[in-house]
Amino acid sequence: MTEYQATKRFLFNLQMFGIKVGLKNIGILLRYLGNPENHFPSIHIAGTNGKGSTSSMIASILTASGYRTGLYTSPHLIDFAERIRIDGQKISAQEIIYYTKILRTVIEKYQITFFEATTAIAFQYFADKKVDVAVIETGLGGRLDATNIITPLLSVITNIGIEHTEHLGTTYSRIASEKGGIIKPFIPCITGTKNQQAFAVLRTIAKINQSKIFNSSDISSVALIKSSLNGLTMQVTTNRNQYNNLFLSLGGEHQVDNLQLALAAIEYVKYIEGFSKIKMSRIVEGLSSIQKYSGLRGRMEVIKGTPLLIADVAHNPDGMEVLASTLRKLIVGKLVVVFGVMRDKAYQKMIESIKPLIRVGIAVSPQIDRALNTQSIMSEFQKQSIIAINGETVAKGFQIARQETRKVEPILVTGSHYVVGETLKFIK
Repeated sequence: MTEYQATKRFLFNLQMFGIKVGLKNIGILLRYLGNPENHFPSIHIAGTNGKGSTSSMIASILTASGYRTGLYTSPHLIDFAERIRIDGQKISAQEIIYYTKILRTVIEKYQITFFEATTAIAFQYFADKKVDVAVIETGLGGRLDATNIITPLLSVITNIGIEHTEHLGTTYSRIASEKGGIIKPFIPCITGTKNQQAFAVLRTIAKINQSKIFNSSDISSVALIKSSLNGLTMQVTTNRNQYNNLFLSLGGEHQVDNLQLALAAIEYVKYIEGFSKIKMSRIVEGLSSIQKYSGLRGRMEVIKGTPLLIADVAHNPDGMEVLASTLRKLIVGKLVVVFGVMRDKAYQKMIESIKPLIRVGIAVSPQIDRALNTQSIMSEFQKQSIIAINGETVAKGFQIARQETRKVEPILVTGSHYVVGETLKFIK
């Protein structure tokens, strides 16, 4: 075992401490490090779906504009280092080893969780590398998320859906109060929330904090020109600019909402926070090269080959409904679907959403303790009258899918970041 493998094992073993909501532990870690989170400006992003895409769009534009940009997201798809990037480049193995050694004594003393430790490593790395700005995505919720220790330039809340109910609550209002916990006094917030009940809660939180809040759909509009698996071409009008024939290198019309949020955030830091290097041409470049400048993968990702493979990390009912709606517009016929999910998800509703597109469903279980067993997925497939095969592991399930596909019939891999990640790793 290499030193890097041993370090990752140590970090991943911290998952035995579970999820600890609250800022006590992250506060201990960051004070020990000298509060690195205070040494760089940041943009903070929460929400149920779209956090990764929105974060990556913002980071990509900032990088394309010449700003040294940190990006902290989760989970990773293939390697832990994907979570922590600067200008799209992953943190190195040696740096992960270095920062883990610095923190190890404190981690063990206070039983720090995996996400808390990772967040502290990211913040210290960004401070040491003197980033101009960091785009920080929450892990779970917002109010008590370890990332909520920061005071950002701007808070962004993508949307509000029902998920992680054991930690966040079971209603839109309750979940909105948790996500809205990232709103800080006098710090503006932009949201893409369409649920009126949720938006009312966010507006109340903003008022208490004397923070301005904007809904991105109220300050911009989009006319879709062309949609394909490889991306979207649009005309976007904001309250400050008009973007003609703007190409976004992410497929799926649901990305329009994320784009509106990203542009609103970018225009805010440009015009209000003085990020003057952001020009129209840099925005165009950043949005057309998101994968290059941010490292984002697994969002309606088309992997060329025979058969065509589409990978998407939709992992809750809202995300799966959006994915299904998008594919119905872009794909003729049905698909072979490789599906795996975490056991805390409403997988029955997820399968129901994607059912009209499935010719054959292949149940898989990624190598993580939280994964739902394939027998439960098989049972739900059969209950919904879907032709089903037990693929067991992701690698085996993907091999079965390649054997089952007919002529030009595509394969869709979905249900979890972990399923997509194991598929990409297997292909690689």
